[in-house]
Formats: sequence, C-alpha cells, structure tokens
Amino acid sequence: MSFSALGLSEEIVRAVTEQGYTTPTPIQLQAVPAVLAGGDLLAGAQTGTGKTAGFTLPLLQRLSSVERVKINGHVPIRALILTPTRELAAQVEESVRLYGKYLPLTSACIFGGVGINPQIRLLKQGVDILVATPGRLLDHMQQNTVDLRHVDVLILDEADRMLDMGFIRDIRKVLAVLPKKRQNLLFSATFSDEIKALADGLLNAPAMIEVARRNSTVEVIGQKIHPVDRDKKHPLLAHLMKTNGWNQVLVFTRTKHGANKLVEQLERDDITAMAIHGNKSQAARTRALSEFKDGKLQALIATDIAARGIDIDQLPHVVNYDLPNVPEDYVHRIGRTGRAGASGSAVSLVCVDERELLNDIERFIKREIPVEVIAGFEPDPKAKPQPIQLRSGGGGGGGNRQRSGGNGGGNGGGNRSRAQPAAGAQPQGQTAKPRGPGKPQGPAGPSRGPVSRPSSLTHRSGGRGR
Repeated sequence: MSFSALGLSEEIVRAVTEQGYTTPTPIQLQAVPAVLAGGDLLAGAQTGTGKTAGFTLPLLQRLSSVERVKINGHVPIRALILTPTRELAAQVEESVRLYGKYLPLTSACIFGGVGINPQIRLLKQGVDILVATPGRLLDHMQQNTVDLRHVDVLILDEADRMLDMGFIRDIRKVLAVLPKKRQNLLFSATFSDEIKALADGLLNAPAMIEVARRNSTVEVIGQKIHPVDRDKKHPLLAHLMKTNGWNQVLVFTRTKHGANKLVEQLERDDITAMAIHGNKSQAARTRALSEFKDGKLQALIATDIAARGIDIDQLPHVVNYDLPNVPEDYVHRIGRTGRAGASGSAVSLVCVDERELLNDIERFIKREIPVEVIAGFEPDPKAKPQPIQLRSGGGGGGGNRQRSGGNGGGNGGGNRSRAQPAAGAQPQGQTAKPRGPGKPQGPAGPSRGPVSRPSSLTHRSGGRGR
C-alpha cells in the first residue's frame, strides 16, 4: 500500500517521497487511519519502526484539512507533542517540518539547556505545532509565555521514558490546562503495565496498536556478549574497534563520568571520540552528534537519556560498555542500529559484577544472548563480583550506579533544579534526519547456557532534568 492510499494529501506524499520513503511500515499502516479517524490512540512500537511518521503524517493531514483561524491576530497552538529529551524533541520537530514543507503550517521546538528568550519571541509569533520537553514547557506556562487553551491534539512520544524519568507530575500539570475536548495519542517504544495505567487515565476508548511484540528485540541485529574483567573493558573495546575496522560505533556507559573517562582513554589509543550526556552544553551535544553522523568521529559515547532521539541511518555497531540498570533500556540501546531494515550488531562487554543485570535482560527479552570470549581478554574465573557503586566516580569495569539524578542527566540537559530552572531555546539548523519508516522488531539471537546471579542493586532512573 502507498502513502497516498492512507488518505494523505499529495503535498504530504510528495514530501515523504523526497525523504526516500515509498511504502508505509506496519505501525504507519495502522496508526495513520486511526489518527485520521479522530479518536484516541495507544500505540506500542519500538524504536526504528517508523512510529514518529506514524503520528506526524496524520497530524499534518488533520491540521491542514481544517481552516486556520487566528486568535487575536496570532496562530494558536493546535497540536502539542511532548518528548522526554532534547534530542528526541529536535528529531520530531525536524520530521514535522520536512514532511509538512509543502503545507501552510508552522512548528517550533522548545527545550532546556539554552536561552529562553528566543523561544518566547517565537511563541509570540504563533505556531500550529509545538514540540516540547515537559520541564521547559512548564517554565513557559509559569511565565505565561505559552497558550495551550486551543490544543486539539496531544501526543506523548516515548511515554515510557517520560515515566522512567519522573515526568508524570509535569505531564499532569500540562494536562490540567489543556482543553478537555481533544484527541490524545500515546506512543511508546515499550508497552509496559505502567503505560497502560497511564493510558487508562488519559485516553478515551482508544484504539490499540502493538506492532512489535512486547519486550522483543530487532531480529536483524546480531547480539553478542563478550565476558571480560572489569578493568579490561577499555582495552577490549579499543581492540574490537581496531581489529574489526569499526569506524562508527555508538557506545553506552552507565554514568556521565564514565563517558568522559572513556573518551580520554580512547583518544590515547588514537580513536576519535566525544561524549554526549546531560552535563554537556547543547552546543557541545549538537556538535558531537553532527560529527558522528558525518563520520568524523569513530565513537560517540552516550548515556541512556542523552541517546534518546539519536536516529542514524545505517549505524553498524552499538556497544554496551556498561549494561543498563533497567532491562527496557537494553532494547532502546540496541534499537539504535538495525534501523529501516538494515543489519547491525550489538555487543555487550560484561564483567562479573553485571551477571545479574544480564540475567534480568535475558528474562525481559525472553531469549539468551550468545557469548564469545575474545582471545587475550579471557576473564579471571576466580574473580568475585563487587557491588556496583551508587555514586558516580568512575567509568571502568562494571560502571558505577547512580542512585539519583537520572542516568545521563535527566531530560538530556542535566538535572532540573527546583530553585533555579534551566533555560532553553528553539534549536536552529538541526541536521538530524527525520525519524522515518523502519522495520518492525522481532526476537533475535541464538541460545546459550544459564549464568550465575550474584546479588546487586537495581533502580529505575528518576532524573527530572530537561
């Protein structure tokens, strides 16, 4: 089926075609008609399936089909899209602009980490579609610089991550000022019980779509575990990159300090690398992502929160330098590769401290990940597991676990201070490719034997940054 057969206008189809997409993905085949029907929607689709286009395309169709009426000489905000991180907000707004390039609609993106005044001036001009992170939107609400009284469509993207980051209170504050009569769309990479609970209180008799099976991983991604001692992770990563000729690798660490330390270590091995996390300025994060996409960097070292929204076509390799504390994050991480039907590899460097985390991940994805020991990096069979530390203090081995503040600085911009809110502005000159159609995700990886389970602490990130 073509995009035009879904009821989209010629202008939208032309813009989509220019981006190289000709056939809708399964999530788009189901979501576009559901959104165009005007009812609420609960959609579960993992990253890389084209879910962003699944709501942006019908949204553009709906808004462009209704006469645009100015209020007090200004264009009112008719659609509000909330995302958990800056990078994801920028990606979504870029998709809105590119897919709506032939339509008389305007859009804006607001998030923290940069000056708020340019955003205020932009909002005064009026926009049809506003993409925002919850914390920065609350800043504008408190300063009366945003008017949400005319919103017809509310979209929560990556709703699971917003819950993980503790944004539920912020979301409720936003809901309190929106018109009672509106269309609500909830899109999530994972379809957890918590998401369903949120939907029960937000959505009115919603249509339900679940394209990829719950907790499944991408079948085109080759998953592998490399056991290694905690102090040999960095040498093993450098060995893998040099031996295999990996020139574009997205590497995940548990902490911001660990990301910075790994960048320094790789650079001493003549491997170009930069870090992207909540303590980095927005300019530094944008530069790092741009250079990585352009092939100027061999490795981009990221924390989980900051990596949301990273959408790179043909990204060949993802490395879990530290296993995530939350099993769902493993699915999100490896979903950065194997997008749009391309193949990819996801490698995890696992020390004795992380065996319980590995067991949790395998139970979550309902399959065992194959193990390969690399010659010269065989782990010490007598090594004893050590508790993963609660404070950020190092980036080697099993990584250190943070008890508070979120993994990677909350909403992609550091932890939000109640006494001193962060500032934000509209991103300019974003170069990220819009999140387009991809391939639905399925199970992957052959089996292996069971692993022992030493005790350790886990937590769900509660960062409240923006």
